[in-house]
Amino acid sequence: MTRSRRAKSPLFESEEPQLGLFDRQEGGRPDRAQTQRAELESLRNRLPVKVRFGTSSWTFPGWAGLVYAKRYGNQKTFLRESLGEYAAHPLMRTVGIDRGYYTPVPEEDLAAYARQLPEGFRAAMKVWQQVTMPGYPKHPRYGNDAGKRNPDFLNAALFAESVHAPVRAAFARHMGPWIVEIAPSPFPIDPDWFCDRLGAFLRDVPRDFPFAVELRDHKLLTERYARTLRDNGASHVFNYWSRMPGIAEQMRVDGLLDGAPVVARLLLPPGKRYADLKEAYAPFDRIVAPQPQMRHDVVALVRAALARNAECYVLVNNKAEGSSPLTVQALAKLLCSEP
Repeated sequence: MTRSRRAKSPLFESEEPQLGLFDRQEGGRPDRAQTQRAELESLRNRLPVKVRFGTSSWTFPGWAGLVYAKRYGNQKTFLRESLGEYAAHPLMRTVGIDRGYYTPVPEEDLAAYARQLPEGFRAAMKVWQQVTMPGYPKHPRYGNDAGKRNPDFLNAALFAESVHAPVRAAFARHMGPWIVEIAPSPFPIDPDWFCDRLGAFLRDVPRDFPFAVELRDHKLLTERYARTLRDNGASHVFNYWSRMPGIAEQMRVDGLLDGAPVVARLLLPPGKRYADLKEAYAPFDRIVAPQPQMRHDVVALVRAALARNAECYVLVNNKAEGSSPLTVQALAKLLCSEP
């Protein structure tokens, strides 16, 4: 297995200082960071206003010099205060709040996030797994429930009370789409049963914010699924994930591009495992394995969304290529360079 390069982060005050994004070298000449910042701002100014690039979560010390220039007192302070600096990056106009998948984000945490964000910034938040898992994985952490069906799968009332209510109270000004990630099931799921259940969920949930559904089982990717989304005003998440068809193939499913906003999540290359890439790619400060076909497919998806005047969210995970901020930059350049 490839070993990750675990270097000290220059983010924290106990370590060696670094130049900030707007510091100058001797003689008054702009430093490299200033030049890079100017290039990113120029690129941002050429991007269509309906395109929102961002990353899956944001708390990676390895992004020092890519996203972060400030110095934080310690790791805890970084986790609490870094979202504001992330949102000041020229290309970041959205972020994935992935922690919502594991447990609903408390209202006080959402309020703290909101205080750091500029007007017009929108986040995409994952829905709690208790609502989106068809069944409990066969893993010891689930105890006696392991391998069993989840009685709360797509429970609209549970979503409204536990997930939606805190967001509406503390984060409404910055909320973009809900990401309804349908986790892999420990048992086979009938696609028609799934569409019935999904349709009922989408009809019953509060609709303050848009919904985007992400599949992790290619057998559920049917034309009836596309109709269910369209009939209920929801959209599909075009995901780049190890066990799903590629983004270009997903785009060929009739009706799947009809929803708005259009959402893409770039996660894992085909056949790869999350844990292996996490170890190999850390600290996520460089592109390790470029995915040129993925990039071109994403740009084609964005252009298809723009042709329909639809807003488009593109959320990138470090495991897609090695460093999500650098993948965002590459996608932005490609989008601006292609006619």
